[in-house]
Amino acid sequence: MAMAQKSRANVRLPPEVNRVLFVRNLPFKITTEDLYDLFGKYGSIRQIRVGTAADTKGTAFVVYEDIFDAKAACDHLSGFNIMGRYLIVLYYSTMKATKKKDLDQKEAEIIQMRADLAADE
Repeated sequence: MAMAQKSRANVRLPPEVNRVLFVRNLPFKITTEDLYDLFGKYGSIRQIRVGTAADTKGTAFVVYEDIFDAKAACDHLSGFNIMGRYLIVLYYSTMKATKKKDLDQKEAEIIQMRADLAADE
């Protein structure tokens, strides 16, 4: 076990790899327990959050304790067939989430500017 930890310390991971996985294309009937069983095979899990709203249904966030466990799960479960659906497992990126938020904000500013220009004329 100590040897495995030592060899892990020397491994260099790509920058997009992190402990949080974003899972898409989940069956709507899947339970949190099913996800713990499936993703728990690759390491200890800190948290799983399943989307329940209309626009987040079929998605989940899986947070692992260790980054290497998250990498193993992402490598092995991406494309995995569960209940007739193929999972899409990605590393969560805060940059992508904030980018969408910034884009929405800029779009609102443009609409406001257009409204101001139309009012001036």
